Amino acid sequence: MPSYSAPTRDYKFLLHEVLNLSQYESLPGFSEASPDVVDAILEEGAKIAENVLAPLNRIGDEQGCTRSDDGSVKTPDGFKDAYQQFAEGGWMGLSHDPEYGGQGLPHTLGLAVGEMTSAANMAFAMYPGLTGGATQALLAGGSEEQKNTYLPKMITGEWTGTMNLTEPHCGTDLGLLRTKAVPNGDGSYAITGQKIWISSGEHDLSGNIIHLVLARIEGAPDGVKGISLFVVPKYILDDDGNPGERNTLQCGGLEEKMGIHGNATCVMNYDGAKGWLVGEENKGLKVMFVMMNEARLGVGLQGLAVAEVAYQNSLAFAKDRLQGRALTGPKNPNGPADPIIVHPDVRRMLMDQKSFIEAARCFVSWTALQGDLEHKSDDAATRERAGDYMALLTPIVKAYLTDKGFLSVSNGLQVFGGSGYVEEWGMSQFLRDARITLIYEGTNGIQALDLVGRKLAMNGMRPISTFFAEIDALVAEGGPDAVKPYLEALAATKAQLKEGTDWLVENGLKNFDHAGAASHDYLQLFGLTCLTLMWTLMAKTAAPKAGEAFYDNKLATGRYFLDRWVPEGPMHLAKMKAGADSMMALDAEAM
Repeated sequence: MPSYSAPTRDYKFLLHEVLNLSQYESLPGFSEASPDVVDAILEEGAKIAENVLAPLNRIGDEQGCTRSDDGSVKTPDGFKDAYQQFAEGGWMGLSHDPEYGGQGLPHTLGLAVGEMTSAANMAFAMYPGLTGGATQALLAGGSEEQKNTYLPKMITGEWTGTMNLTEPHCGTDLGLLRTKAVPNGDGSYAITGQKIWISSGEHDLSGNIIHLVLARIEGAPDGVKGISLFVVPKYILDDDGNPGERNTLQCGGLEEKMGIHGNATCVMNYDGAKGWLVGEENKGLKVMFVMMNEARLGVGLQGLAVAEVAYQNSLAFAKDRLQGRALTGPKNPNGPADPIIVHPDVRRMLMDQKSFIEAARCFVSWTALQGDLEHKSDDAATRERAGDYMALLTPIVKAYLTDKGFLSVSNGLQVFGGSGYVEEWGMSQFLRDARITLIYEGTNGIQALDLVGRKLAMNGMRPISTFFAEIDALVAEGGPDAVKPYLEALAATKAQLKEGTDWLVENGLKNFDHAGAASHDYLQLFGLTCLTLMWTLMAKTAAPKAGEAFYDNKLATGRYFLDRWVPEGPMHLAKMKAGADSMMALDAEAM
């Protein structure tokens, strides 16, 4: 049976020492996030993750969700009680706006708890996760009446939320959607159409489900310019704001999925369902992108989270499993064999996992802090820089952390050998659950195209220019001897990323296929640079405290990253500069 222990010590290092959240104590939300409050939340979040959610992970995988003939859906045994504990504990509103009942704490802290819940039970964590995204979308685009009506009960968890984008004939290309909205004459619209792959679309956890649905109003322009967003509750509210009449929408079926069986992934049928416009007509994508970007950061967090729980279990197995003798002589001379952790190739897989996870955790936390500063800083320049970083780095967080997170989980399974391929040990579930993260909320290929096609050119390339300048300043600061290898590696990866960026600017506009062909490796090189930056920040924090085991181990793990990860940079740059010619040379019929 797999186990999970929340990484609270690592988060205390990141939040208190590397990011130093206390320096922002004058900002809204941060003033309440004193070190003792942060520590208490981390410890309590760890308890619910370890003791309530983790024991249900295997149950959720084995039982899945079940749909009745009337379209209702039952979640796995224990999920409903766990959700009640989660909601009643205030975890849904941890970082939401106090005006609507949230606690208003930094999103940086909320993401820390989010990693714990996703690592403990990824399928369960998606129910509150989707609700949080829907809450942010309504906060950004909803009317005051809509905010006052829906947000307080979504923030407490009494109601949950979803996002409804995809249709059977269109995935990423939302301009093809057919779901229609017809005015009812009373300010509401009749929504008709079918949506697929709707996570948390129907379940028994909450008293109402608030669907955010993209649809096209009759007569609207074709393509993405004619898409509007609607709030469509499962139960239409009565005059007192309570769930009343059942809306004409239904779960038409549950997807038979590779993983995340405990989450209800639904086909949703809307048959003249009553909905209300969110924001302006034909501008629904702008509001929905608030939720999509929130979700993309959450998916990157999932990649990290599943990597962490897989690492914990593969490490425990490697210390316990006896097989063979160490190449340098027996390390367990009184036993029949040595534990497999003595073998360099096993160490390689474990250290790949560990060095990725610790840098990825820092990257997610650092990026979340930018989101907090974008919305809460009292300095215009800080808000601008933070907003630039959020736009630039969101596709990297989503794609790089899920690409490498999935490989990390695969390494964890490999450590188990044949046992990893057997369901009894639980590693198969981690691998199956992790695989979806590379696909939903925009496939990783789409994220790479978004990065090279949109994000690089934003505001005259201001975001990436600022990012490069910040790295240059950090390198110029220098540091003690223990930090110099990190600074040298950071300077090298940044130089490779700058060369790749210049190549894209010069060649991508001449032939768009060159940009498309280079996009994957460009994102990989960008992600590598980001993690190298994170290791440099952690090393600068840890070096003055060398001699204490935690900090010595941190520096040793970082040196492994420098030795075994950083050399991938020139490979990605070379693959970028190979261009599209050989990639596109074969006719489709010849492939």
